[in-house]
Amino acid sequence: MATGHILVVDDEAHIRDVLDYALTQEGYRVTAVGDGRSALEAHLEGAPDLVVLDVMLPELDGLSVCREIRSRSETPILFLSARGEEIDRVLGLELGGDDYLTKPFSPRELIARVRAILRRADKAPSAGAPTSDPGGVVYEHGEVRIDVERHEVIAGGKTVSLTPTELGVLAALLKRPGVVLSRVQLMEHACGFGNHVTERTIDTHVRRIRAKFRDLGQGDPIQTVHGVGYRAAQ
Repeated sequence: MATGHILVVDDEAHIRDVLDYALTQEGYRVTAVGDGRSALEAHLEGAPDLVVLDVMLPELDGLSVCREIRSRSETPILFLSARGEEIDRVLGLELGGDDYLTKPFSPRELIARVRAILRRADKAPSAGAPTSDPGGVVYEHGEVRIDVERHEVIAGGKTVSLTPTELGVLAALLKRPGVVLSRVQLMEHACGFGNHVTERTIDTHVRRIRAKFRDLGQGDPIQTVHGVGYRAAQ
């Protein structure tokens, strides 16, 4: 049975009840709150393994909550929203969300998303031959070193703070130096739920990874191969 602490944030009581029941049945411990400020308090107090976060919340909306959480933590975030426009999805991912689920959805689909995100947070993508290291699964390329099990990325001696999905994308590329991966391949190897994400989603995660390296004065770890996909920078 699954384990882990999930923070559910939604202003609709019946949705909180449905998610509480579905996640509890799977073995997760659930904290459910109905507004953004309560979400930030619960995140600080409870240190959840994942946040299921509605975009439209009273007082403090979900995007603002995500921004605040990202300022201090890389806790995985799964957005919920009744709006399905691409601009909303991309904005949520730009702020550091790991996935986006549009209402209405089935509890089974949400459980699948939660499992996939937590798998990415806990262990490496399955393919490839990692370097042996006492700390766990490690990939190295140039000045970049990823310890997947410790969720640690080092570039030029500096720590780069990545979300689980961002780490999965970068690890998928670094463990295949010189190999070009299409966006579909990155969705399969790094994200783990294929058709649940789009090629635009991969572009958004790549853009965030590049920005974080740039903010630390590091070179771009990812090279775009136009018309094909991405590979680790040469």
